[in-house]
Amino acid sequence: MSAIPVISQSATVEENSGIIIPDTLKNKTVTEEVDLVDILRKVLKKEPKKDSAADSRKVHYSLVPAIGYTLSTGFVGLASANAAFHLSEATTTNLSSVSMSVNYSQYGQLTIPVQTNIWTKDNSYNIVTDWRYFKYPQDTYGLGGHSLEENASNLVYSHIRLHQLVLKKISGSFYAGVGYMLDKRWKIQEEGENADVATYGLPHKTMSSGLLFSALFDNRKNSINPEAGFYGNIRYRVNQKFLGSDSNWESLVLEFRKYINFPSGSKNTLALWNLNWLTLSGKPPYLDLPSTSWDATNNTGRGYIQGRFRSPQMLYVESEYRFALTQNGLLGGVVFANAQSFSNWPSNRFDRIAPGAGLGLRLKVNKASRTNVGIDYGFGAKGSRGVFVNLGEIF
Repeated sequence: MSAIPVISQSATVEENSGIIIPDTLKNKTVTEEVDLVDILRKVLKKEPKKDSAADSRKVHYSLVPAIGYTLSTGFVGLASANAAFHLSEATTTNLSSVSMSVNYSQYGQLTIPVQTNIWTKDNSYNIVTDWRYFKYPQDTYGLGGHSLEENASNLVYSHIRLHQLVLKKISGSFYAGVGYMLDKRWKIQEEGENADVATYGLPHKTMSSGLLFSALFDNRKNSINPEAGFYGNIRYRVNQKFLGSDSNWESLVLEFRKYINFPSGSKNTLALWNLNWLTLSGKPPYLDLPSTSWDATNNTGRGYIQGRFRSPQMLYVESEYRFALTQNGLLGGVVFANAQSFSNWPSNRFDRIAPGAGLGLRLKVNKASRTNVGIDYGFGAKGSRGVFVNLGEIF
């Protein structure tokens, strides 16, 4: 999937270059940071705005219209935007972010997510929001790591997700908090018949409503594109009938990410990700079960179609090496590898691993927030493959 015109603005814009482009930029080489808006301004001979570099609370925003293709959507048109800012001094407060996109696909899939990661003064509180609307026809393949593509049936449904979490600093980079999670689906219809769906059960509407308890360690300074640091998050969800849930069930998500500057002093980063999504008790609705690319960021399992595997228990690992292709930071590349495993429902036994790997290109949209457009090609087992586009890093 390839991105087309990008609009971006930051607090200060330096006079930069560093790649070969026509006319006025020929033969100029410096190594200061450059983003796409710098290049567009040079080509259009447009002077940058004279903002104060001391204003650490300036909002840096990026907008990316794109056209592309993935296995799960066919051709898709999307517009993604994010805003990055500090609510207080940059040296004491992490970078906050707000992102939103509108996606519409060849298969009639409409997705509108609004997500925030807000840090208050001195990082005293971290406010995390994940609100989404889906109108989502999509294939499902059954349960467990041995599900087959030829057993796919198509599900059509609408979905509202309202997830809200507030975390308070306990000490240093450690936080704890409570939130609320609601997932409501309606007009659920299956076209075709999958044996696992019939056996597990899938009514025409479902409601999951419950409390979320979370513990977080996060010493990253920039969640959009971390250069270094560690992120660890434990999320315990308790769904209860008295809160409107169809049934009582509990889940646990254990997520860990590590970012290493490698080689030390370079612009390159080795990123490691582990996510374990486990059902502890009860029987979640079929569409609330752990599934490929249905994590909070919809990014697990590059190389496989969304929803390819599903089960009450999911284990996932990924590594990615991010490196600069130009000294000015405008272009970068990544190589990645991942592995996912799902329990063989109705047992909790794991006996199959689905590997994936690939490579991608990064284009710097906003140097102040370090926002990139990522275009990745990933492949998995048995000929699975796909193109994936993201505003910001995958993890």
